[in-house]
Amino acid sequence: MSEITEEQIGLAVEMIRKGLDERKIRAKLGENWEEIVEIARARIRAKDKFSRDDLWMDLEGLRYATHEVVAKYRAERLAEFGVKSIADVSCGIGIQLIFYAMKVEKAYGVDIDPKKIEFARKNAEKYGVRNIEFINADSLAPETIERIDAEVIFSDPARPPEMPERRLEDLLPSPLAIYESYKHKTDSFIFDLPPQIRREKVPWKGEFEYIDLFGHLNRLTFYTEPLAKAERSAVVLPKGVRLESNPNLEDIVTWTEEPKQYLYEIPQAVDYADLLNELFHSVNGELKMLLREKRRVLATSDERVESDYFKRSYTVVGVTKFHPLRINDFLRRAGFGRATLRISIPENEYWRFRKRIEANLKGDRRAFIFQFKDRAIIAEAL
Repeated sequence: MSEITEEQIGLAVEMIRKGLDERKIRAKLGENWEEIVEIARARIRAKDKFSRDDLWMDLEGLRYATHEVVAKYRAERLAEFGVKSIADVSCGIGIQLIFYAMKVEKAYGVDIDPKKIEFARKNAEKYGVRNIEFINADSLAPETIERIDAEVIFSDPARPPEMPERRLEDLLPSPLAIYESYKHKTDSFIFDLPPQIRREKVPWKGEFEYIDLFGHLNRLTFYTEPLAKAERSAVVLPKGVRLESNPNLEDIVTWTEEPKQYLYEIPQAVDYADLLNELFHSVNGELKMLLREKRRVLATSDERVESDYFKRSYTVVGVTKFHPLRINDFLRRAGFGRATLRISIPENEYWRFRKRIEANLKGDRRAFIFQFKDRAIIAEAL
């Protein structure tokens, strides 16, 4: 790592953006060119994930790194408990660790991969954070456990390739093993878990916090009981609004078979946390549930309802049969020039379907197309 310089990475970024071929890049960078190019490619891809463009990471490290907006939110939440020390026992390139360290007196960063630890150390320097003790070791090794003296243990384990069911045992390191290894030191744990995991598979009491980031389900953070605020919660970032479970609320969620005048997309985080009832109680106005699918949850109303929890709000223009020709005909007659599909459709079919419904359209109005059973709901964003 010491042989690679910022100047080399900057040069690689410039050459990649210019579209130079591999031979020319290799000639300019020398023997470490492959590693330099990977860091450069990671920096280019990370432009929307971090506020800095000079971080050290490989592509795998970038993939698993916590988005800076999420890292900052979780660190601020931890600070509410007055925690003085924390250990990230699978820290990767260190982004979440660094933001936690900004809020505590002492932090530990552990990773078994020496390259990840070196990246994390360099990234801490970039952010001006100096209170982290980095440990290149197995987080489950007795000597590592003995070395760590922290009030809170955090772990964001690596996910295995796609499996039929997400299980704690398959994560690396397993939260089960982390808990057993460190429970004699603390009862305060934070685990970053796959959002798809079934809550009953988690054997501890605590809080399941689902995080929505820029309109997409991003994280499930599990807090053991000393750090829990509720049984379930949903956070919408970067808005920063939070919804908590309340078992004492009357169930007011009702369904309708027809879209009303207004349509609302509900964040997946709210749905995954089973907080639809809490959401309905939080708004002024009468909502009806229309659709609840894996990737899309829709509510509707006769009168407009406003809420920071909504992903997007629309006015319904019309309903027609869900067929590209019928949709196209409706859009032409209504004066729409563009369409966005808000439906679950295979990626390889998306543009072919969209091309058919946008054929010969003119104008600047954009329609949003939803599928409800065998019908298409045509809507405009509010």
